Amino acid sequence: MTARGAVARRARRIRLLVTDVDGVLTDGRMVLSERGDELKFFHSRDGVAVALANRGGLRTAFVTGEKSPVAQARADKLGVGAVVLEARRKGEVLEDLCAQFGISLDASAYIGDDLLDVPALQRAGLAIAVADAPREVTEVAHFVTRARGGQGALRECVELILRAQGAWTATVEAYITEHGGRPRRASRRTIGAFPREHGGHAP
Repeated sequence: MTARGAVARRARRIRLLVTDVDGVLTDGRMVLSERGDELKFFHSRDGVAVALANRGGLRTAFVTGEKSPVAQARADKLGVGAVVLEARRKGEVLEDLCAQFGISLDASAYIGDDLLDVPALQRAGLAIAVADAPREVTEVAHFVTRARGGQGALRECVELILRAQGAWTATVEAYITEHGGRPRRASRRTIGAFPREHGGHAP
């Protein structure tokens, strides 16, 4: 089976989507004010991605190694299902989240960008690294996004999974209609397609 087919097969099983925060939802930079307040920059399309994931039937979770009120506030605003702060052993955190939601590890996807994410990537049914992740991370990923961290990588992953499950078009149509739009005419070119993989299976 080709790498693309293997990724699609894994994506079809996913019921829980877990993502790191710094370096995935942000570009990895941490900005501190003169008072020591933490500032982060998030991409608005990743916010919509959470809404699409929830509507498409996926559970969602944010995991970060930092004690980050900003990450908690962002997750609360978006309706993320679970948030884990100060996570230093993310593989075990992923196992705990799967147990919490009653989902097998094979049905979990994890998005990461750095070495602290490797244990979770090694356990996940679909391991995803962002485009600017170091080689040690991309080598264990099943899929590498085209987007860099903080540039819509989560949106790309949600689309990948929902397209593989045949739910992308209906989910997008429902979202547009909910916000006052008219249903789009489906494009033959987009139905059944999903983003091209840039990474491969771990050796």
